[in-house]
Amino acid sequence: METFKSNISNLDFPVSEKITGNTIRKTIFDFIKLEHPKFARTQLLSVSELNRYRQKYLENVLLKEAGELSTLETDVLQSIENQELITANLLDDTNVQNTYGQRLADKVATFGGSWRFIMIFGVFILIWMIINIIFLATKAFDPYPFILLNLILSCLAALQAPVIMMSQNRQEEKDRERAKQDYMINLKAELEIRTLHEKIDHLIIHQQQELLNIQQIQVEMMEDILKKFKE
Repeated sequence: METFKSNISNLDFPVSEKITGNTIRKTIFDFIKLEHPKFARTQLLSVSELNRYRQKYLENVLLKEAGELSTLETDVLQSIENQELITANLLDDTNVQNTYGQRLADKVATFGGSWRFIMIFGVFILIWMIINIIFLATKAFDPYPFILLNLILSCLAALQAPVIMMSQNRQEEKDRERAKQDYMINLKAELEIRTLHEKIDHLIIHQQQELLNIQQIQVEMMEDILKKFKE
């Protein structure tokens, strides 16, 4: 297999990975020169080395913008380097093992915030009042103004409120996790778009050079034909 030697690492790579400095975007080329000042436009490097410097360049951009890489940004850069999908590691509610208390809190919050609960409790209060006013008018166990009923309602509200708050706190934690995941996906999309622009620029420059070489060859062929005609 035909190989070439990289002017950066002095290692041999397949010719299919050969890239000249002329085809590298200026920002990436300048970034490479920070580490290898003697690297010139006419020298060679491999695609894998170029991708490595692209990765370093993206990390340097994030450092300049944020001052310090957070855990989320580090995970995004790692996923780009490993060519992994962030969505493959997103939080899946089906894989989360909730405790009995958490499941109970969710059920209480769901039932307590429904029209079914309002109607059932309204019917219960109405029956309570009818029994104590009409059927047990002389021997009511909770005569008007229904002190026992008020006590039950107060106890129910006192117990129901913290249970609903527990469920809401868990939901807020899930929302924060989803917001982090959205940020990671958006950040990765932005970095991938920057890399894609750089690759497209590299491809255009490479094609332009190929076209110039073809035109040069055609001009040389035309000159040879003209020389033969003159002879």
